[in-house]
Amino acid sequence: MKITVYGFIVFTFIGGWAASANAQIARPTPTPAVAARPTPAPANAPVPPSKIALVDTSMFGDEKNGIYRFVDATRAVAAEFKTRSDEVNNLAKRLTALANEVDALMKANPPNKTVIDAKQQQGAALQAEYDNKKAKLDEDLGKRYDQVVSPISRQIGAALDQFASQRGVTMTLDVSKILPAILTVVPAADMTQAFINDFNSKNPRTGAAPPTTPKP
Repeated sequence: MKITVYGFIVFTFIGGWAASANAQIARPTPTPAVAARPTPAPANAPVPPSKIALVDTSMFGDEKNGIYRFVDATRAVAAEFKTRSDEVNNLAKRLTALANEVDALMKANPPNKTVIDAKQQQGAALQAEYDNKKAKLDEDLGKRYDQVVSPISRQIGAALDQFASQRGVTMTLDVSKILPAILTVVPAADMTQAFINDFNSKNPRTGAAPPTTPKP
């Protein structure tokens, strides 16, 4: 198993940039990917006894009760990019504020087209700056996440496979992905915290943040 973020209504220009102003910066999340499909058994092979367990992978990133190394790694990556993330978020807030200004100007009677046009041009330039900086931030953040967090995620996936196998579990389901489909379950079927505790005991906090790398 591998564990592997309104616009103006003037001459149809209303749309894109103010809407994106409310978007949050996309950040990678600890979402396990389904393991590669195993080779099917022969058609006449008997079905082995099955034992299903649940794991809530959303708990891996819990600050207090999650997997410490995963939490520390994601926190370290976020800290590296805080200045740039704040800058992009501030641009988004400025876009929203500008959209509200134009909306108010449009409701005036009569609307001041000259002022509205100027605000639109300002918004287009601000939108371009936001798009460029957010795209670059997402790219750099994703690369850094792969460097720092992905190895830990793979380690967690391997450990989860071993943890389940040692307990005779033949299938592990991620409850965070299928919760609406679960009607009944006994508490003992959820091995989330047991796995987290086991992993933390074998992989304690190192106390050192991952090394940083220069960013343009």
